[in-house]
Amino acid sequence: MTDKKEAKTKFVMEKRLQIPAWINIVVPIISVFLALVFSGIFLKLTGQNPMEVYAVMYRSAFGSAYGFSETWVKAIPLMLCSFGVAMAFKMVIWNIGAEGQLLLGALAATGMALAFPDMPRVLLIIVMMLAAMLVGGLWALIPGIAKAQWNVNEVITSLLLNYVAINVLDYFVYGPWKDKAGFGFPQTATFSANAWLPTYGTTRVHLGLVIALLIAVVLFIVLNRTRWGYEVKIIGESRNVARYAGMNIKKNIILVMLVSGALAGLGGMMEVSGVVHKLDPHLSIGLGYSAIIVAWLSRLNPFVIVLVSMLFGGLINGGFSIQMYGIPAATATMLQGAILFFVLGGDVMARYRIKIIK
Repeated sequence: MTDKKEAKTKFVMEKRLQIPAWINIVVPIISVFLALVFSGIFLKLTGQNPMEVYAVMYRSAFGSAYGFSETWVKAIPLMLCSFGVAMAFKMVIWNIGAEGQLLLGALAATGMALAFPDMPRVLLIIVMMLAAMLVGGLWALIPGIAKAQWNVNEVITSLLLNYVAINVLDYFVYGPWKDKAGFGFPQTATFSANAWLPTYGTTRVHLGLVIALLIAVVLFIVLNRTRWGYEVKIIGESRNVARYAGMNIKKNIILVMLVSGALAGLGGMMEVSGVVHKLDPHLSIGLGYSAIIVAWLSRLNPFVIVLVSMLFGGLINGGFSIQMYGIPAATATMLQGAILFFVLGGDVMARYRIKIIK
């Protein structure tokens, strides 16, 4: 008898040794385009004209001076949360808890504003910022320490802590901090003017924009010009190499989560102090989750995060505007989810290539 060998063709995913620079530019653009096409198909099936919906969103976000300023207002807390998420992701620590860290940062800042309404403005704003960063950072330390000491999955712990943070905030706005003159609405009293961030002209764009831009510069320098930034990159690329080089992995995990949570907490302070001037249970509209998309789409680059945050701020702003035309604001959320889906898919194709083996 003779052995018969059948020729078979296999398709395998082979990791690229080097990722060409053009891929990191082209893949995000294609991912966003595919997300627009996908969402457009869904809108068409529901009886909407996709081009008209996108046109309304664009005009609302970028078509006027007021719309453009409101886009930046939405982008500021998103920018800060994205910085925090990107810091953790750089070390392959998956901080999914930016939403809760933002809320507790806002809660801490509110506590300072209500406790010291007559404190000089500059001093009170600094105290609110420090309190928000401290509480946001400590909240992120919970999954950080669990990861460093016992290798507990930080995705689960940081995500679940978001729901704990929501309930903690609800306790205060429905309970001891509820405004007695607020007609029964669950919100705190309006802050004194000393707790308001300065704004520019007649717009609602506040000092937080300058602070966020400065943080982008600092983060870029830290990640690319300092020893700690180098350690963060090495640990993210290979913990075995980092361990062999004598780097303290546990200490760096705890430190990067502390910084990540502090930046997200600062985003919460910017929102209550710069925009709403009070605390209510609807403070965040999923900014902590949107930050994950922004960070990935930006390839964890602080300067690119600034631009992508502006685009997503426009997406959020446009989502509110389309409600006047009978279109649900959830359309913008759906578009964000589609972008994340295609960005993650595009990231896989960027890191791997399909190889045919016969």
